[in-house]
Parts: sequence; structure tokens; C-alpha cells
Amino acid sequence: MTQNWDAIIVGGSAAGLSAALLLGRARRRVLVVDDGTPRNRFADHMHGVLGWEGESPAALLARGRADVSHYDVTIRAGRATAVDADDQTVTVHLDDGDTVVGRALIAATGLTDEMPDIPGFAQRWGSSVLHCPYCHGWEVRDGRLGVLALSPMAALQAQLIRQWSPDLTLFTASAAGTHDPGPDVRARLASRGVAVIDTPVVEILGDDPTTISGVRLADGSVVGIDAVFASPAPRPNDAFLEGLHLDRADNPMGNFLTVDGFGQTSHPLIWAVGNIVNPALTVPMSIGAAAMTGGMVNMSLITREFDAAQVGV
Repeated sequence: MTQNWDAIIVGGSAAGLSAALLLGRARRRVLVVDDGTPRNRFADHMHGVLGWEGESPAALLARGRADVSHYDVTIRAGRATAVDADDQTVTVHLDDGDTVVGRALIAATGLTDEMPDIPGFAQRWGSSVLHCPYCHGWEVRDGRLGVLALSPMAALQAQLIRQWSPDLTLFTASAAGTHDPGPDVRARLASRGVAVIDTPVVEILGDDPTTISGVRLADGSVVGIDAVFASPAPRPNDAFLEGLHLDRADNPMGNFLTVDGFGQTSHPLIWAVGNIVNPALTVPMSIGAAAMTGGMVNMSLITREFDAAQVGV
């Protein structure tokens, strides 16, 4: 069934619900389409989220859904497969064959972290194989920490992780490839006691599916480690927007949609916010950015309504 909405938000995690809340409170009819796979679903707890410190991501989303339910916001399960847009409306095609039509679209579908083919890595993702030190660093402070180089950014990540523990090792190679930091950066890391191991990591070891006891190297040796930080390749969940040929740009973390400071893409009716455009955003950062985007979408709709009214005078 085709329905008309003021705004359609694809993605119902922290960013999507935050934008929906602002728009709902602005008396907009909002549809949120969500497939139930938030990026942080692998973690049991959130940290650095004021007022929600240590709570679960699922609890935040449940509360967020309850919050938006007080307004004209509808949430439906589903996944967007394609989008058509002209200068007045946006048509979203869903995986159940339905289409929905709105006056604006906010893409808040996040990204997928592509796990490397290293035994023991994926099963511990979010528990002892970690991505964000601001989210998890306090919990593993002063432990035996490792940084697994999955990209050229790993050496910079190692410098960051050093803040949480003096016992830190950068592993430069694995089945995912080799990322040699070079002699100057090696010297910089050594100046603060960061060890560098070039023998490839072939397995993450642990006594159970969530904890780590060490990493096994290609030569058979084992290095004792309590937690591993890594940055798998981030793949933005934006394939459903491909038909619009929106502007994109490369950055050190990958290829992402280009947006302005308020989240607007190169199409005037399409916005994108959260990890779909910036993989570095944490939960509170995504909430804040999406609140701004929601407000700007409302302002865009207001401008169009006044323009139309003036034409009719």
C-alpha cells in the first residue's frame, strides 16, 4: 500500500529514532522503516552515553521507540531496497513489495563492519574484540591490550589505545593483510613502550566465546592478550540509494555519501546521518547529529510550504 508521509526515515536505531523524535514533535507524519540490525547489537553495554552509562543498546532503542510513540511516528519492520525521487517526493521500495511515498527521506541505516577471516575474531566482536576505546577502553584499562592492523589507520589507533594501558602491542599482519607503520612511526610507538610484532596473527584464542587469552601467530607462538582493538572495513548500508547517483567521496575509512553540515546529500530531498556517513560517530554523537538533521528537514518542509503558499496567493 502506498501512503504519503512528511518524512520517511530508513533505519530505526539511535540516529533514526532521534530524527523521528524531532520531526514528530514538529507535528510531522513520520514513517520509520527498520530491519532490526543496529551496528552495536553485538555489545551488551553502552558507555560514554550520558544518562545511559552501562545500559544495553537494546534498552535505549526500546525507550526511544516508546518516546516517539507519543507523536505521529509509525515504525514498521522492513528493509528499503531502492529509492526514486523527483523535486517533490521520494518513493521508497521495500523488501515486501510495498512502496511508501514521502516529502523527504533520511537515511540512517548505519554500516556493517566486515569481519576479517581470522578464527575467533567475529565471535568475540563487541565483547573482547573491540572497536572504540571511548566505548570500551575503561573496562579493559591497564590490561594486556593489542591492536590488530586491519588498515593503514592501525598505527594511529595504537597511539590512541596507549592512553588506556601501558601494556600494548601492535600486530601489523594477519590474514586480512599487512600494514607496516614504517620506521618513523615505529620509533614513535616505541617511545611510549608500544611493542610491534610483524609475525601474522592467525587466531584469536580464549577459554570461552567472549573472552580472550591471547593471539596465535603464524610461527605457532602465542602472545598473551586480554583484549584486542581492531577496525574492520566499514561498509555503509546505502545500496538502496544507488539509483539516485548521489555524490560520494573517499576518506581514510572508505567511500561514503557526501553530506553538508546538516546531513543533506546532493539531492535536496535526501538526508543521511549517523554511521552511514561517518563510522566514527558513537551513540550520543549519532543522536545529536540526527536531532540536528531532523530539525533541518522540518525547516526544509516549512520553506517548501511557504513557497507553495506564496505561489497560490
